[in-house]
Amino acid sequence: MAIPAMERYEKSEGTVARTIEEQTSKLPSDTFLWAAVGTMVVSAGLQMAGNKHASLFVGQWAPTILIMGLYNKLVKQLGSDRTENAM
Repeated sequence: MAIPAMERYEKSEGTVARTIEEQTSKLPSDTFLWAAVGTMVVSAGLQMAGNKHASLFVGQWAPTILIMGLYNKLVKQLGSDRTENAM
């Protein structure tokens, strides 16, 4: 019994995702790096001031900001939607 070929279909980004990517692509890539370093500095300052809970809360922002920077870099280099970039 032969396995039927999978149907090929195209998907594209929605208007919200496209708008967000257009705006964030205007930011330099190191903006996200410096924002993450800034949260680490603020977190260390809060820890030294004795505010442990706030320090942990702010310190957890750094990985998220770095992942957003990575996504931003990938969108700039590869594009988010192959159907729009393939011409």
